[in-house]
Amino acid sequence: MRHTYECQLRWADMDLLGHVNNVTYLDYLQEARIEMLLKHTSGQRLLALAEGAQVIHHSVQYAAPLTFRLAPVKIDTWVVSADEDSFVLGHEIYDDHTGERVTYLRARSTLAPYAFDEDRRRRVTASELETLASFLGEDPIGEPAGFSEPRPVENGDYELRVRFSDLDAFGVVDEVQHFEFFQEARISYIGRMQGSSAVDFRKTPMVIAQMDVAYERPMRFQLTPYRVRSWVSKVGGSSFVIESELFDDEGTTYSRARVVLVTFDARTQKAAPAPEELRQLLLAQLP
Repeated sequence: MRHTYECQLRWADMDLLGHVNNVTYLDYLQEARIEMLLKHTSGQRLLALAEGAQVIHHSVQYAAPLTFRLAPVKIDTWVVSADEDSFVLGHEIYDDHTGERVTYLRARSTLAPYAFDEDRRRRVTASELETLASFLGEDPIGEPAGFSEPRPVENGDYELRVRFSDLDAFGVVDEVQHFEFFQEARISYIGRMQGSSAVDFRKTPMVIAQMDVAYERPMRFQLTPYRVRSWVSKVGGSSFVIESELFDDEGTTYSRARVVLVTFDARTQKAAPAPEELRQLLLAQLP
């Protein structure tokens, strides 16, 4: 069984290309997940999962640009698998108001129950497993790609300060903010990479095809800045991969990201080959 949630778009959700911002999709998925965990269960059986689940991993595939419209989009959420340690949810964002189904995003999210007052993970209860089993369905995108070994590169480090507005009700940095942090660091890295060359990234629009984020431990407010290290790990004909690691001065890693970016033709709204000078600049970032 799938749970369907209707999501109303807002003008503030749009990026410079007029598409829903890639980070905003995570807000949509969070809303849909919480509604699924609450709406179709009796009593309080999944209330603890809705209020206290820690995201371990997000894999997000962006299938097509989503532009503003007055009609809401739909989000299907279901359970891919569940055991005593964690559960995996599948998501699909789409619309079908014209009679034809158009998919904009597919995602796979792994979560674990978390006792935030004790700062530890807990087991999924038998009652929770029984209810989650009623939502079982297929895996939307399969197992996530692996991460490469972190490595320092010129202009790859970014200083990050956590704000109080980044925290959730438990005093932990919200899962969506990690996507924001990695986006900030990636833009900084690309900008500084461009600054050392004659290549103008503004002449070659880019969109995210897929983003994977692995959360290793809860991240909290501190006065000392965190750091994000980014590097290019793969370059293709019309796509390239930037990976990042978020850590503190003690060397503790909080999350990792792997982002596949595709050079994009704004006129045709499709992927386009990257200019050769851009490819050469990216290739120079490889070890």
